[in-house]
Amino acid sequence: MERRPCVGVTLGDPASIGPEIVAKAFSDTEIFKVARPVVIGSARPLERIIALCGLPLALNRIRAVSDARCVRGSLDLLEVPGLPSDEIEWGKIQAKAGRAAFEFIRKAIELALAGELDAVATAPVNKEAFRAAGVSQIGHTEIFGELTGTADPLTMFETKSLRIFFLTRHLSLGEAVRQVTRERTKTALLRCQEALSRLGIDSPRIAVAALNPHAGEHGLFGDEEERELRPAIEDARALGVEAKGPYPADSVFWQAASGQFDAVLSLYHDQGHIAAKMLDFERTVSITNGLPFLRTSVDHGTAFDIAGKGIASAVSMVEAILAAARYAPAFRGTTA
Repeated sequence: MERRPCVGVTLGDPASIGPEIVAKAFSDTEIFKVARPVVIGSARPLERIIALCGLPLALNRIRAVSDARCVRGSLDLLEVPGLPSDEIEWGKIQAKAGRAAFEFIRKAIELALAGELDAVATAPVNKEAFRAAGVSQIGHTEIFGELTGTADPLTMFETKSLRIFFLTRHLSLGEAVRQVTRERTKTALLRCQEALSRLGIDSPRIAVAALNPHAGEHGLFGDEEERELRPAIEDARALGVEAKGPYPADSVFWQAASGQFDAVLSLYHDQGHIAAKMLDFERTVSITNGLPFLRTSVDHGTAFDIAGKGIASAVSMVEAILAAARYAPAFRGTTA
């Protein structure tokens, strides 16, 4: 029986570097050793980029996931019907591209919920294109949450030995600070422990990043650490979570990358993103926890400035597929 997990790979915004990094990833030998990858998307942007880059790939259109060949040299494509057939212009925000990207995601979720996919790895989308297309959700995480009935999906970044969770993500900095509360932080730590355990990490050690410089210096530079974070950590520890901190954000990520902690809880979007991307921009992978299935993603954007030029790096896309294959068995049994 075939034991490689089946990973659905969404094409992302077809006006972006999404088609290019997906096609280039399918030219990589490593992904076929550990996964059965299937693209969820449309043919035309793939045909254009395969020709532009001279990739040694044959496009294999399939009607069902079970028809996929999953061998190097073949890009198995499950095409999403009903999308505009006219060509999408590279590198521009377009409503039809936003709609297509949304439909790719929706189809992948449908297949994963039906048990036909073991995991989903996503290429980048554009929030403005979503808005132009009338998509109500702001991004990937919100779409996956709503369409799977998951109230609050938990994002984790993985870069080499560094894992980062996020207390808040797509909020203004002012609103993110207001969301740093004792109850939210305690709940997040419990969910972090659950997610890490599900990924196979026993008794995970979790550090909490501070909000203020020098962790507030006992109230000299802000009191959120004393008022909200320390009590939350004590609450979580009383419930069996090996949480520590808060530690100054200018050092805690380095400490975790050095092996002192299994993960860091970042308090807001850029705090954790900067740390991960400085460590290794191309190999940072986003993992969404709390869904009924595993979802991984590249951690970079649509890069419209280089879309259609054949110069985009597929390293993060390859890493997202490899991570999906590595962790999928922990989420549910692989499909035959």
